[in-house]
Amino acid sequence: MDNSIHKKNINILIVDDEPSLRQLFQRVMEGAGYDCSFAENGEAALELLSRQIFDVVVTDIDMPIMNGIELAKIIKSKFTADVIVMTGQIRSYQYDEIINIGASDFVEKPFSLREMVLRVNRVLRERSLKQKAAKAHEELKGSYIDSIHRLVMAAEYKDEDTGDHIMRIGQYCLFLAEKLTLSKEYQEIIYYSAPMHDIGKIGIPDKILLKPGKLTPGEFKIIKTHTEIGARLLSQSKSKILQMAHEIALSHHERFNGSGYPNQLKGTDIPLSGRIVAIADTFDALSSKRPYKDPYPPKIIYSIMQKEEGEHFDPEILDVFITNFDQFLKIRGKIGTFEGEAYKKFVLSKRDTIHNETL
Repeated sequence: MDNSIHKKNINILIVDDEPSLRQLFQRVMEGAGYDCSFAENGEAALELLSRQIFDVVVTDIDMPIMNGIELAKIIKSKFTADVIVMTGQIRSYQYDEIINIGASDFVEKPFSLREMVLRVNRVLRERSLKQKAAKAHEELKGSYIDSIHRLVMAAEYKDEDTGDHIMRIGQYCLFLAEKLTLSKEYQEIIYYSAPMHDIGKIGIPDKILLKPGKLTPGEFKIIKTHTEIGARLLSQSKSKILQMAHEIALSHHERFNGSGYPNQLKGTDIPLSGRIVAIADTFDALSSKRPYKDPYPPKIIYSIMQKEEGEHFDPEILDVFITNFDQFLKIRGKIGTFEGEAYKKFVLSKRDTIHNETL
């Protein structure tokens, strides 16, 4: 790194209880182009960290009030700074022990000040590389998700409210995954993969997909193939998002009692992702205007879905949905217009009454 970068962007905190050493550090580090702040113990350092962002904290281990090990642990758990630990107690603290708490480097006293500058430079270079890599990863991920979103839009572009529907499905599934205390990774993956559940509809003729009246048995047989079409489109990917999307596309119309399609899976043989999306997709379909139906009022939606416990839906996941029904209404209202309350009189769509399916 050049000095202009040091002077403009880098903030270093030196933590040591010896005033003479702090003064020496100040002269050398500021001479190298760094902006430095100083603290005489761990508590004072945390106070500074709560008010200012630092790139690197250089801390001694042996200090009053709070030692450097405790300080380093807190910094790594609550702040973004890298930590360099310095100590003369090499027999008490081994290098691997200090690195294991999250420190970026370990310096044994006595050391030359030139060595400390070099150590700080190295840590800052690694920090910069990590930040650039993280930014590149996020940009790539953003492009990847955008591409998926556009692919889903292409599959469903004829529906009204398509973009909002895609956003809501992800939000519903994320909410359910959080309430089911699934891992953060699972939550993120289902958030991005769930909107692809109906991508197979790209292969269904418009005259069937957009038909306002009831479907004939033959038409219903055709429309059910969207699950397998979607699964084929999403198959054999190395991406975890697309792998789960494949799983969801194939299983989100399976029913807990085994009467669903395409494979008549039953109970927990249905992938968890499919069981989650089944609830999210049904709720959104019932609360949305479709070519063949108007949105249903919340009380009716609640009643319809509650009756499907153990039939269409996994009882455990449905219980989470029912318990948090108001939150689902809020998500539905925030993303797109929910008109259900305006419908004081309505008629169940022929598709719902004939096939007991929300397509």
